[in-house]
Amino acid sequence: FADPFLNRRRANDFIQADTRLEGISRERIRERIKGPQERQREICEDYYPCELYAFRHGYAAAYRHYFGRRRNK
Repeated sequence: FADPFLNRRRANDFIQADTRLEGISRERIRERIKGPQERQREICEDYYPCELYAFRHGYAAAYRHYFGRRRNK
């Protein structure tokens, strides 16, 4: 007969410490590495005309409008 209630001292025994720490470190790495859309949005937010254009047409279109041509040269 198995007891349905866990002992307080053994409640976290089923969680492996290595995988928990590994998951936390992966999350920290993901926080440091930004996606291209997030970087483009921040660049656009720093340039006021781009931000105004973004309110009407969206950040992707605004970034292409103001910064897309520079990349092609």
